[in-house]
Amino acid sequence: MAEKNIYKPIKYKVDKIVTETPLIKTFFISAEKEFEFKTGQFVEVTLDGIGEAPYTPSSSPYVKNKMELTIMNAGYVTGKMHELKGGETIGIRGPYGKGYPIEKFYGKEILILGGGVGLAPLRCLILTLLKEEDKFKKIYICFGAKTPSDFIYKDWFDELKKHKNVELLRSVDEADANWNETEGVVTVLLDKIEIDFIETVAIVCGPPIMMKFGAKRLLELGAKEENIYLSMETNMSCGLGKCGHCAMDGLYVCKDGPVFTYDEIKDTTEMIEFRSYFEKK
Repeated sequence: MAEKNIYKPIKYKVDKIVTETPLIKTFFISAEKEFEFKTGQFVEVTLDGIGEAPYTPSSSPYVKNKMELTIMNAGYVTGKMHELKGGETIGIRGPYGKGYPIEKFYGKEILILGGGVGLAPLRCLILTLLKEEDKFKKIYICFGAKTPSDFIYKDWFDELKKHKNVELLRSVDEADANWNETEGVVTVLLDKIEIDFIETVAIVCGPPIMMKFGAKRLLELGAKEENIYLSMETNMSCGLGKCGHCAMDGLYVCKDGPVFTYDEIKDTTEMIEFRSYFEKK
């Protein structure tokens, strides 16, 4: 049963740590109590005496007493997380925010566009979709990274290719001699798939600049604003709507998101400034 007090952390043990890249690690953690979350929601990770930070689980929401967190070393708390060796106890509180409305995706083609550590929350979403794989027409997964060595979950890609309803495409900004897939920014993959963009549900997650270019390209290809889902989690901090760090005009990413459709946030200052930038090009 999920913890009723979402402000009280549940103790999790760090069972295993896997180094994905020099800056990214995946933490396998387990708890005695069951913990429930929906794909797209996030949790606050607490390190006693150090602080806490928000992360979206990278594991399946169908697993109740174990969780995986893929974390980039990008600050004080994440740096301390990367110093863990395994066996330590950390706190997890939440879940917070809105999840993806999976039921609205039934019967449609699904396009997932991700880059960098943005693959972490997308992994949770993909595992959720694959649990009901036959309810979707097809699942297109487009992943990008700077170089082949910068991909996380390298061993997972072969598993994805085994699913009959999945088409996986990858690209890198800079290829090496062993790379035999696409070279270029991840949005070039959108030109390689045969899909009805008008009716497709598109999910975008990655570095802010990648998300902005991804949304722009999807709109150019005919995707509907209400069918483009953006995960704005990089803006979050406290998770409670108190610090104001994630405020977007009248919205709070941690409470109203982190998942938004493009039409929900297109008139925020952030998106207006982005569109103005491209109009000048």
